[in-house]
Amino acid sequence: MSLRARLTLLPAILLLGAAGEPILVPDVSQREVKIQYSFTGADLLLFGAIVYPDGRLPKEPAEILVVLKGPAQSIIMREKQKVAGIWINADSARFRSAPSFYAVASSRPIAEVVDDRTAAIYELGVNKLQLSPSSLNDSAELERFQAGLIDLRERTGLFAERPGSVEITQGVLYRARLPLPARVIVGDYTAETFLVQNGRVVAAAVRDIKIRKSGFERFMAVAAEQWPFLYGLTAILLAGGMGWAAGALARRF
Repeated sequence: MSLRARLTLLPAILLLGAAGEPILVPDVSQREVKIQYSFTGADLLLFGAIVYPDGRLPKEPAEILVVLKGPAQSIIMREKQKVAGIWINADSARFRSAPSFYAVASSRPIAEVVDDRTAAIYELGVNKLQLSPSSLNDSAELERFQAGLIDLRERTGLFAERPGSVEITQGVLYRARLPLPARVIVGDYTAETFLVQNGRVVAAAVRDIKIRKSGFERFMAVAAEQWPFLYGLTAILLAGGMGWAAGALARRF
C-alpha cells in the first residue's frame, strides 16, 4: 500500500481514539529488504500517525523517537598491543547481545527529550545499549571496550544517531528516514516508535522488517545451510578447477 493510501485511512483511525493514553499507528516503507550482489544500501522511511484521545492535541507538543535495530550478536572485542615490535592480542571482553545494527532518529536531541534513566530503560541512544558483558573485566575495562565497539560500528555506519531528523506535521503525522548500509546482515529487524510527553514515554509500537538475500546470493546461502557437505565439496572442486585452468593458461602463454 502506498504512503498516500495509508494516510487516507487516518480519519477512520482517529474515530477509534478512546479516552486514555494516545496511540501510535506506525508503518515503514519496506517490510522486506532484499540483498543482491549490487546492494549498496537503502533508506527506510518510517512514518505514521499519533491518535490522541477524542482527537485533542496536548498543550505541550509531543516528541517522537524511532529506533531501528538489527539481530543481536555475541561479540568478542580484542585489544592489540605492540610487544617487541609485533602487534599481538592482549585484553579482550565478550558482549552477549550487541545489536548488529542500531540507528535512532528523534524530533529533538535525546537528552532534551528524556532523562538518563528513561533512555537507559528503552535503550535510546548508542551509549544506552545493554550489551550484556559476560567476561570478568572490571568496570573501567568494560567501559573502554564498549566505547571501542560503539566507535568501530559508528565508523562503519552500523550505529547511528540522527537527532532532529523526525518531522512532525500538525502534531499528528510524523516521518523519519534511517539508512541501511551495505554491510547489514540478514535477519529480522525491528522498527520501534516511542511517543514522549513531558519526558515520559506514553506510547510505543513496533513494526517488523525482514532483510533477506535474493537471487544467486540466496541460493548460495540456502545451499550452505541445508547441504553443507555438498556445498563444501563443490567449492573445493571449483577452486581446484579454476587453479588447474589458470595453470594451463600460464603454461600455454
